[in-house]
Amino acid sequence: MIFYFSATGNTRWAAQQLSEKTGERLIFIPDAMEGQCHYTLAAGERIGFCFPVHAWRPPVLVRRFIEKLSIANAEGHYCFALCTAGDTTGESMRIFRHALAQRSLHLDAVFSLLMPESYVGLPFMDVDTIEKEREKKNQAKIHLTSIVAQINEAEKVEKEPNVGRWPRINSRVIGEFFERKLVNDKAFRVETNRCVRCGVCAEVCPTADIEGGKGQEPTWKHNGSCLTCFACYHHCPQHAIEFGRQTKKKGQYWYGRNQL
Repeated sequence: MIFYFSATGNTRWAAQQLSEKTGERLIFIPDAMEGQCHYTLAAGERIGFCFPVHAWRPPVLVRRFIEKLSIANAEGHYCFALCTAGDTTGESMRIFRHALAQRSLHLDAVFSLLMPESYVGLPFMDVDTIEKEREKKNQAKIHLTSIVAQINEAEKVEKEPNVGRWPRINSRVIGEFFERKLVNDKAFRVETNRCVRCGVCAEVCPTADIEGGKGQEPTWKHNGSCLTCFACYHHCPQHAIEFGRQTKKKGQYWYGRNQL
């Protein structure tokens, strides 16, 4: 089985590819969170996790899921994790490995894929150019072929991938600041003159943090569930959602938006 989380589609694409090429079933983490999160593995079934990197860390939702996760017969089953990132991953896998250890799960292999950028919450960050998006996707397809082969051969991969120059500072200092100050829905707002009340933003929000639907202008619940994943911003067909002043004149991205 492969547990995955995705907001703009990068990780969903990777997880779907892995599922198709390994024969493992897919489980969407936000859906799983609505249940007991207790699983029993079939003979030979592998345990996989796929998630995007948020502020050089696994997303808060993914870590909450691991706290609930129970696998009755995990011992002896191959366990791997793959993260996607627009740039470096920092200590994401180290943090994730520690979270799994608290549930008596051990990672046999860790992987990462460089994918198109989707974080637009800071003045100097924007989506990639079309050329860069195309290049990243092409390289990801090549890299994923190698990853599939390693998983199918149950290879051990201990080295944490693509950590960057300052993994500890990025994940522990900057990541901590992000989660305390920037991971919330306070800055999101809708430009009423552009909103067509289509309900897409509420539909794509992975934590159901948006009140609204077809015929309604969206409002955010401010209940602490927002991941600042920008799914609402990127999927809005009218570019009517803004994040304070940080997203003015910035691009939008979700996997498949640009037919390359």
